[in-house]
Amino acid sequence: MGMIGGGPGAFIGPVHRIAAELDREIELVAGAFSSDPGRSRQAGEAYGIDPTRAYADVPAMLAGEAARADGIDFVTIVSPNHHHLPAARAALAAGLPVMSDKPLTATLAEAHELAGLVEVAGLPFGVTYTYSGYPLVREARARVAAGELGAIRKVVVEYPQGWLAGEASGKQAEWRVDPARAGLGGCIGDIGVHAFQLAEFVTGLRVDHLLADLGTVVPGRLLDDDCAVLLRFDNGARGVLLASQIEVGERNGLRIRVYGERGGLVWQQELPNALTLNHADGRTEVIHAGGPQIGPDAAGRTRTPAGHPEGYLEAFANLYRDFAALLRGEAAPLLPGIADGLRGMAFIATAVAASRDQAGWVSLTI
Repeated sequence: MGMIGGGPGAFIGPVHRIAAELDREIELVAGAFSSDPGRSRQAGEAYGIDPTRAYADVPAMLAGEAARADGIDFVTIVSPNHHHLPAARAALAAGLPVMSDKPLTATLAEAHELAGLVEVAGLPFGVTYTYSGYPLVREARARVAAGELGAIRKVVVEYPQGWLAGEASGKQAEWRVDPARAGLGGCIGDIGVHAFQLAEFVTGLRVDHLLADLGTVVPGRLLDDDCAVLLRFDNGARGVLLASQIEVGERNGLRIRVYGERGGLVWQQELPNALTLNHADGRTEVIHAGGPQIGPDAAGRTRTPAGHPEGYLEAFANLYRDFAALLRGEAAPLLPGIADGLRGMAFIATAVAASRDQAGWVSLTI
C-alpha cells in the first residue's frame, strides 16, 4: 500500500495503516504523506518505512514506485477532501487501484468525473464507509434482507458529536470547517454522509427524496455544523437523519433504528457488539457479536469470541480485507465502492442546495 496524506498530526492516516495491516494481507511501504517534503519524511519515520519511499509529492511517489520491482500495488487516499480527485486521478492513470476515505470528493461534479475515470480504468475502487465494516451492521443488513422485519416502514439514523461546539482549533478541526478543503458540506459531508450510507446499507433501500435543514450554529463558521434531514425511500418508507457536531458532551454517538411491519432493530456505534431486535409480539432479542445467532456475513468478519469486544479498528480492517479480496480477483459485495461514493456526494450536494434554497421536498438524483 502507498498512502497519500496521513502526515504528522493526522488522525485518520494511522487508523488506515493499523486497519490495513491487521490481517497481514496488506503492508504500508510508501507514501506521499504531506505536501511538505520534510513532514512527509517525518511521517515515513513514524510509520517505520524505508526513508527513500517517503516521497515529496504524489507524482514522485507514483514514478518512484513504478520504477521498483517491488512497487506498490494500490493507493489509499486519506488527505482532505479537496485532494481526493487529483490524487485518485493520478493513481488510476498510473494503473493503480484506489481505496479512498469519504466523502468521495469535494463536489458532486468531481465525483462524476472520478466515477468516469474509474469506469474507464476498470480498476478496483473502494470507499471507507467505516461503519459498514462492523459485523453486527452486516448482520442487521442480512436480517432486513431476509425479511425478518417485514416491509420497512421507518428509518431513524442519528450521528451526534460535540467536538466542534466551540472554536475549530487544531489540524483535524480546521480543514473540516474550511470550504476550500472540505468542499461544499461541513457536518453533512463529514458525518452526515456516514449516516446516509449506513441507512441505505442496512435497509437495502435507496433514498429518492429529502427535505433538508442545515444550520451553521457557531458564529463565523462558513459550513454547516448541525443538520436535520427528512428522508423518503424508494419503497415509500419514511426516515429521519440527524447529524450534529455542536452537541456538547456527545462523542461519536452514531445510532440506527429500522422499523418494519413485524419488528424493529437498533444498533449503536458506541455499543457495537450488540444488535437489538424488537418483535411485534413483545419479545426483545439481543444478538451478540461472535455469538451463535449471527449469519455468515457477520461471522466472516468477526475475529474474537462473544464477550470479547471488537470495534472501530476491526471494522476498518474488514473493509481492507474486502479490498484485498478484490485485488486477488475475488468477490467483495459488501465493500462500498464508487457507486456508493457517488450517491454520498449526491446526498451532500442535494441537502446543501435544498437547505440553502428552502426548497422543501426535492428529488435525490445522481
